[in-house]
Amino acid sequence: MKIRSILIVMLIIQTKNSIAQSPSFTTLQWLVGKWVNQTPRGKMIEEWSVINDSTFKAHSYMLSATDSITLESVELRKEGTAAYYIPIVKGQNNEQPVKFKMTSFTSKELIFENPEHDFPQKITYTLISPDSLLAEISGTVNGQSRSRRFPMTKVDQK
Repeated sequence: MKIRSILIVMLIIQTKNSIAQSPSFTTLQWLVGKWVNQTPRGKMIEEWSVINDSTFKAHSYMLSATDSITLESVELRKEGTAAYYIPIVKGQNNEQPVKFKMTSFTSKELIFENPEHDFPQKITYTLISPDSLLAEISGTVNGQSRSRRFPMTKVDQK
């Protein structure tokens, strides 16, 4: 009887852990909106919108003088108990989508990883304040650790 009770408790814990692998997308609403990173080359803009209760989409582009250059499109999608960050980057990976699995999340931080990808292997979004976030890509290239940070400010869309 004790073994059966232990097995039931272990099953309940394992089920709770697998359910908790991806957040309810309502807790990710802070990501939605227009975010700007000012660079020496111009403004990098990332716009997130809600498609449905299990999918967000983003469009990222560079605004320089009067030109708008598409950088990437992203889908943040829940699949079963997992969530994925799926970018299509202009000029990379034959413009095919690459999946990064959500490996960690809190109400203020999202971490996605794909150890098989060349670079980056990790993508992180950290909410600093309601109108400020830090996006970071990181990983290794030729055995060397690399990272690139993108501080962003939310633009009021009235």
